[in-house]
Amino acid sequence: MIANGRTATLADRIGGSSWARDAVLVVGSSLIVGLMAQVEIRLPGTPVPVTLQPLAVFLLGAALGSRRAALAMLAYLAEGSAGLPFFAGGSAGLARLLGPTGGYLIGFVPSAFAIGFLAERGWDRTPTRAFAAMFLGSIVLFACGLARLAAFVPRDQVLRLGLFPFIVGDVLKMLAAAGLLPGLWWFLDRGGLRPPRRV
Repeated sequence: MIANGRTATLADRIGGSSWARDAVLVVGSSLIVGLMAQVEIRLPGTPVPVTLQPLAVFLLGAALGSRRAALAMLAYLAEGSAGLPFFAGGSAGLARLLGPTGGYLIGFVPSAFAIGFLAERGWDRTPTRAFAAMFLGSIVLFACGLARLAAFVPRDQVLRLGLFPFIVGDVLKMLAAAGLLPGLWWFLDRGGLRPPRRV
């Protein structure tokens, strides 16, 4: 039974609830984000690369729920900062968090939490609402990223370097995630796995 107005997330539907299961989900999800970071495209004129990390943040935020998703992103940041080659292009180290792209990395945490919070309230059940959840999470992510980038580039160049080149790609990632999530719920419901009752 899910309390406090929450509905079940996809992670809630995987077996029973336990600390061990949640730990596996958190660590496994952090590794997925690290894997997605290796898909990197460098754009001319901007220090911010194109990666598949936002897609992972969108999907994992909705699948795990707010707290588990935020913990997964914190674990990812800790792994990369400790020296594992989990940041974009196989980079690592605390300096990445302090550099021009550090705000985007740090923004994974509140972005995943926000998306998970909305998913816990049923926003991942239809494509339209799922897209809205991803869009709001993307706003949080870019707000963090642009705030940090502004310390390294001229203020009048922040949007040109840190937002405009990524709008189309991130919209496509949101559409992909928003289309996949309701499909997963349909598959689980067809299999007879009913969600816990809402109270």
